[in-house]
Formats: sequence, C-alpha cells, structure tokens
Amino acid sequence: MDTSLFDHAVMFAVKAHSGTERRGKGFPYVIHLMEAAEIVATITPDQDLLAAAMLHDTVEDTDVTLEALRREFGDRIASLVEAESDVRNQDESEEESWHRRKQEAIDRLSAAPLDAKIVALGDKLSNMRAIARDYAVQGNSLWKLFHVTEKSEHEWHYRGLARALGDLEVTNAYKEFVNLIELVFG
Repeated sequence: MDTSLFDHAVMFAVKAHSGTERRGKGFPYVIHLMEAAEIVATITPDQDLLAAAMLHDTVEDTDVTLEALRREFGDRIASLVEAESDVRNQDESEEESWHRRKQEAIDRLSAAPLDAKIVALGDKLSNMRAIARDYAVQGNSLWKLFHVTEKSEHEWHYRGLARALGDLEVTNAYKEFVNLIELVFG
C-alpha cells in the first residue's frame, strides 16, 4: 500500500496545527484530525479521502490558504477540504455568524458528492464523540464552553448534519453518529 500522500498530509497537518490545542481538551489539535482520518478509514481506503480528513481544518483554522493546499495536494483534496470549511465574514463575530455558517455547511453537504460526505462524517463523528463524552460528565453546563450556548442550536445543527450525510446510513460510522446524537439530545 502506498501511503506517501497520506504521510505527507499528516506531516503537513502537524506543522500547520503545531502548538494548537483542541479547545479545552488539553491535547494537541492533531489528535482530532487523526481520529477523523481513522473514521474515514473505516469507510474507504482511498488515500485522497484519508489525506483530506487530516487536512480538513487547515484552511478554516490555520493561515494555510485553499490555493496553497491545492498546489501541495491537488484539486481533489483541496475541493474535499473546501467542502468541509466554514466561511466567516470578518465583520461578523463567531456568535453572530454561527447559525448562518452552520446552515450553509448543512446545505453544502446535502449537495456534496459522496467523497466529501465521507470526509465530513469523519470530522462530525469525531466532534460528536467528544461532545458525548463531555456531556456524560458535565451535563448541560457543557454548552457554556461553546460560542453558541443554547443546546437546542447544537441539536438543530447535528440533526441537520445527520440528514445531509444520510447517504452514508449503511456505514457503522453514520450509525454511531446518529446514536450519539440521540444519546446527547434525546
């Protein structure tokens, strides 16, 4: 198996996210990216998708541009990362733009090709696992850690994502995602 592309994506992501922590978790951010890639690997061995899972937050959370990613990894991987990236207007705060950005992400994923949905499921399931773990310990005080603090908004978002990713309903990853949504939001 040739893993050179994935290996390059891992090194690129480690460098791009160097020194950053998963919000409030106390561990390197890259751990989330590795979990997202591991989830994608349960669905497909496609090295482009595994690389995109490792890179899915580079444009959104670092100073790496989509153009730089395209030069480094090609059109397919850059397009997969783009489909997974929130776009925030610099004039809006995180809180002001949150609902709009999440609706745009749901709409984008609903229309996305299956490959992009697989990468997105890796990210969203990783996020939902973290939420479920934290919710089991913190209960409803968990929502105070987010930019948007209403549990109902997070429920709306994750249920919308589940609908958008419904093409993957036969996968174990999707089933786990939906189960965790039910566990947290009932």
